Amino acid sequence: MKISDACQILGLTGEITPELTKTAYRKACSLYHPDRNPAGLEMMKAVNQAYETLKDYTGSESTNIEYGNDLFDALTAIINLNIEIEVCGAWVWVSGDTRPHKDILKEAGYKWASKKLMWYYRPEDYKSYNRQSKDINDIRLKYGSEKVAIKKSKMIA
Repeated sequence: MKISDACQILGLTGEITPELTKTAYRKACSLYHPDRNPAGLEMMKAVNQAYETLKDYTGSESTNIEYGNDLFDALTAIINLNIEIEVCGAWVWVSGDTRPHKDILKEAGYKWASKKLMWYYRPEDYKSYNRQSKDINDIRLKYGSEKVAIKKSKMIA
């Protein structure tokens, strides 16, 4: 995960020290804990990955401080749709049978990646300077990947 992405998830900006990172991590843990939120488990994966990236970092960063909340809202909007959700770095990729949920995904801020045949959610202010077309497996290798385990409810016959 890039340092700027990790800062966005933890809501850090300006001068960053390990102490500030630890404080932001604890705040994010209490805010996104799985016992309090339906999408908490997925957010905790992103928060933990962000903390691992920043725990020894000292420096300065200017980021979108609202991205952690935006990401949480985007995950919460689709967590119960019975589709495959995968967190790669600061991006969320969605696949499976998404056609019936197209309007919900668009409303939650997801965009369609026609070459990958998947939906994605990314930071609003993200600028890509790389014009190469990357395969989803290359993205998984570069940024890491966490598949979201979705609890499927059993129907009573």
